[in-house]
Amino acid sequence: MSPISSTALSGLNAASLQLQGSAHNIANTQTPGFRRQLVQQSAEPAGGVRASIETSPVPGEALAEDIVNQMAAGVVYRANVQTLRTERSMTGSLLDVLA
Repeated sequence: MSPISSTALSGLNAASLQLQGSAHNIANTQTPGFRRQLVQQSAEPAGGVRASIETSPVPGEALAEDIVNQMAAGVVYRANVQTLRTERSMTGSLLDVLA
């Protein structure tokens, strides 16, 4: 797997976790004592991102933040899918040139 693919796939995974976490938070907004899921992300030394879900230390909701996180994660997901498509297209063009 190329570095571009690895980076894009890690971005897809991080965006998926963000979508899952914020959807979970939105669905449970009215649950008494609910503690939100927070997605923590950190850069990988070789490129890409590492993401994990943690539980908020305090109960409560942040509906506006979770909706914004949903929208942002959708954009990030689509951008990483486009990166994979572009890499596949460029690899195919390179193979055509070399053939």
